Amino acid sequence: MTTDIVLPTRPVLDSVMAYREAGDAAAPAVLLLHGNPTSSYIWRNIIPQLAPVAHCIAPDLVGFGQSGKPDIAYRFADHARYLDAFIEASGIASAYLVAQDWGTALAFDLAARRPEFVRGLAFMEFIRPFAGFEDFHRTDAARDSFRRFRMPGEGEKMILDGNIFIERVLPGSVMRAMSDEEMAVYRAPFPTPDSRRPILQLPRELPIAGEPADMHVRLTQAHAALRTSRYPKLLFAGNPGALVSPAYAAGFAATLQDCKLVQLDGGYHYLQEDHPEAIGRAVAGWIAANEARPQPQTRVAV
Repeated sequence: MTTDIVLPTRPVLDSVMAYREAGDAAAPAVLLLHGNPTSSYIWRNIIPQLAPVAHCIAPDLVGFGQSGKPDIAYRFADHARYLDAFIEASGIASAYLVAQDWGTALAFDLAARRPEFVRGLAFMEFIRPFAGFEDFHRTDAARDSFRRFRMPGEGEKMILDGNIFIERVLPGSVMRAMSDEEMAVYRAPFPTPDSRRPILQLPRELPIAGEPADMHVRLTQAHAALRTSRYPKLLFAGNPGALVSPAYAAGFAATLQDCKLVQLDGGYHYLQEDHPEAIGRAVAGWIAANEARPQPQTRVAV
């Protein structure tokens, strides 16, 4: 039995995307982007803290949560295409982006293509081009698992048949114990091997040692744009983290313009499950501060 609410959906391309929404529609928009294998449910305890200062919109990526599962490859480019269509259908002209895991790759890519859309970027446990598997994750066991996820046949056996991403990777990457009710919500979208195809594809999209080549190019370009961008940024780091250690986060933040670093007390990969209050408070305060900044004045010739 799941404990989640039934979400509204919006027609998007040849499917539908579900979403959570809260806050005043006249307030600055905040687009919250989840990763693999989660959904907008991961933001459930953060959205209430943002709603007083923002119009929160948290979609379920296509193939995830309560969104549709069209017959597509579920490559990164597919997710970007459906997200673009969702943004257009929702009438969002500009937004703060709040993202984790694959949501960060989508946010970086969106910001590189449409920098004028981004009011600010808050992110955690982010995707980037990895020189090799030794740079990918903090643990040997995780690196070995992801190598196997990318192997034809082996990945299908582990993720489609064994449902390992839901049953082991997700709860094993949260520091606290997940409740039965929470796990039921995360299991609900993926009852069959075929329904898990979106989960399987994303590990194969990770740009590791230059492969896949198109993903390496696309995310390299997105990260280059991130380094030169001037919009405000907020980076969260868990301790010890999974993809991002506290030390790596500090070094990365130092390479960016207008980036504030928040070091969390603990946490592996799904930081929203371990620190929703700290993340929500920090993002809400950051948005309020950004909105209070003096806006550049346009000089009028007289």
